[in-house]
Amino acid sequence: MEITASMVKELRESTGAGMMDCKKALTESDGDMELAVDILRTKGLADLAKKAGRATHEGIIGSFINDDLRVGTILEINCETDFVARNDDFKSFVTSIAKHIVATAPADVSALLGQAYTGREDITVEQYLGENVAKIGENLVVARFARFELSSEAGAIGAYIHGVGNIGVLVEVAAGIADAALSPEFGGFVKDVAMQIAAAAPIALSADQVPAEVVEHEKSIYMAQAAETGKPEPIQVKIAEGRLQKFFKEVCLVEQIFVKDPDITIAQLTDRLGLTLGTDIKIVRFARFVLGETNPEAKPATCG
Repeated sequence: MEITASMVKELRESTGAGMMDCKKALTESDGDMELAVDILRTKGLADLAKKAGRATHEGIIGSFINDDLRVGTILEINCETDFVARNDDFKSFVTSIAKHIVATAPADVSALLGQAYTGREDITVEQYLGENVAKIGENLVVARFARFELSSEAGAIGAYIHGVGNIGVLVEVAAGIADAALSPEFGGFVKDVAMQIAAAAPIALSADQVPAEVVEHEKSIYMAQAAETGKPEPIQVKIAEGRLQKFFKEVCLVEQIFVKDPDITIAQLTDRLGLTLGTDIKIVRFARFVLGETNPEAKPATCG
């Protein structure tokens, strides 16, 4: 397969590797971009962190939490230009849809669009979206949302929106007793955890929740890296296992170093709060959205 300059450029932008290294990797992978990334990773040449913040659409991620902190949502709505994304009418529209999601618990975007819009029973959410397309002057897309409802007697749903709406986090934290969940210390903890998720980008709560295919993929990379050392196979296995454990510490929320205090992990921070409040504290789940990261093969409903 012919390796074009545009292919080399795309791989370089996504990995941070040098042009010649990218060309060699693409040649070795016969043009397979994903395999080329793995080849570069095996050789320690890919800076995958450069991929994390790339956005493919304009718009914002918004949120809404109800007054008792028991239900909340984050959602991504896309528009055509950055100018509209900063528009107050657009921001107000995003908030109105977030409030509707909290109130009605739609199963997915398709169900959401078919619902009667809260406060105006004469129109559906899709029709309301259409009205705003006409008002704002751009096509608008409800790309996705996450909605959490508290799954325990005590606790809180928290949300954090970073910057102008390019990253959004939704998190559920449970407490053993209601008084603890109402304390300022608990509220501060929920906020800190949400900000941690935004900053450190965990992919799972704990190691046992990392998808098996992700673990196997990482192990294959680390085994390939270890093989490059030329050491005996048992040593290679230990090297790979050590790197896998390091990977878990980087991508599992409870094992991550707390960004506001590098001397403790999130698990230790959680235990410390539990001792202070005299009850068990547990981070139950989280969702993290980055603007524009939606799978390009997905077909979110639009109205234009």
